[in-house]
Amino acid sequence: MNLLPLPAFSDNYIWMLHDGRNALVIDPGEAAPVFAALERHALQLQSILITHHHPDHVGGVSALRAATGAQVWGPARETLPEPVTRVQGGDQVDVLGGPWQVIDVPGHTAGHIAYYSATAMPEPVLFCGDTLFSGGCGRLFEGTPAQMQQSLDALAALPDSTQVCCAHEYTLSNLRFALAVEPNNAALLHHMEHCEALRAQGRPTLPSSMVLERSINPFLRTRETAVVAAAHRHDTRIHPQQAHEVLAALRAWKNDF
Repeated sequence: MNLLPLPAFSDNYIWMLHDGRNALVIDPGEAAPVFAALERHALQLQSILITHHHPDHVGGVSALRAATGAQVWGPARETLPEPVTRVQGGDQVDVLGGPWQVIDVPGHTAGHIAYYSATAMPEPVLFCGDTLFSGGCGRLFEGTPAQMQQSLDALAALPDSTQVCCAHEYTLSNLRFALAVEPNNAALLHHMEHCEALRAQGRPTLPSSMVLERSINPFLRTRETAVVAAAHRHDTRIHPQQAHEVLAALRAWKNDF
């Protein structure tokens, strides 16, 4: 099985998984990069998985479905380009490389979901849309800090070796913020150097891994002493023992960073 990040727009990735014949794509915000990859690798698009309703994640769905007949799965409670097979947390999708477990991860949007498989590749794979980024998390457009904290806790509980396939190349900007929160985090400093080198070569910083994210991502570290202290210095109104309030302070700080 092959895992490919297909660049789209200015900083999106449409993830493609294929076995040399059939392909699965996640969040195709535009169709052209997918059509190009299908032609380049002589693949048939079998399935499309959607994590949430934002246009840069669904804009290419209708054209791809019309041209290939691919079946589409997406979150049960969001407006999507029909027809869509609706799924929610606890469901599983039996498509290429699956089964894929569906995880409810509200916060960025109200009905956001993620897809996880322990069997698709030698290491587990997570397609998390805009909930979790390398070094960051999505903006809270529709959900609450408490929802996002619960969602990130659920993802952080996945195995260390899980490949984290985020939908945007936001890593360097996220790591700059993370260093403002934890300037003495050695793992973070090392990873920043690594990612700068990758981007200088035009290479993606993704996928990340869950064990790495737990060591560098402030939004997965809302109970760590240094992160709590930094968030409280930024907003003294929060209750430091409440992880979701720490997350809210971090997210507000990041929005203006």
